[in-house]
Amino acid sequence: MIAALIFDVGGVLIRTEDRSRRAELEKSLGLSPGQTDEIVFNSRMGQAAQMGEITSAALWAWVQTELGLDTPGLAYFRTEFWAGDRLNSDLLALIRRLHPHYQTAIISNFMDDLRRSIGEEYPLIDTFELIDAFDLVVISAEEKVMKPSPVIFQRTLERLGRLPEESVFVDDFAHNVAGARAVGMHAIHYTPETEMKRELAKLGVVTASMD
Repeated sequence: MIAALIFDVGGVLIRTEDRSRRAELEKSLGLSPGQTDEIVFNSRMGQAAQMGEITSAALWAWVQTELGLDTPGLAYFRTEFWAGDRLNSDLLALIRRLHPHYQTAIISNFMDDLRRSIGEEYPLIDTFELIDAFDLVVISAEEKVMKPSPVIFQRTLERLGRLPEESVFVDDFAHNVAGARAVGMHAIHYTPETEMKRELAKLGVVTASMD
């Protein structure tokens, strides 16, 4: 029986729905399409920040140097980089309805400032509290381990007091979904077309009476 529902943040709870501002950044800085994402998330320093090896402040200082930005230029870069992100309000509303009946948790590969962001204010999204919808938040920078390592899934399950088969993990990256399944968890590969109520119902999660 499913007892715990676990969600990713970036790409699931918060989605980059409009890349036009990032595209304009790339054009103005002479970068190739998608290169801002590579710099912030997938560069050596981006990965180090998500592993908790450096702080988010250190990452942004490196981005400033790497791109030759002055202080206002870095502030503008950060503003524009996050400008297309949107809260997945429909999914969050569903999670809030499910929360009284199931444990809810987050596992996110992110920097050390995520807990503050989702508890207070996410850049350029109207102020909201996301964190109160979850019993547990597990962040790679704090754990020093990233998905899809089995370690981060196992730690989450231990803290929830659940067996793998009692949990469902939702992520937008197929390799993270595979990582969860490898430790025995149920998992859903999330896309913008995913009908979450239907997918959860397939796994025995009761949603019909929660509208």
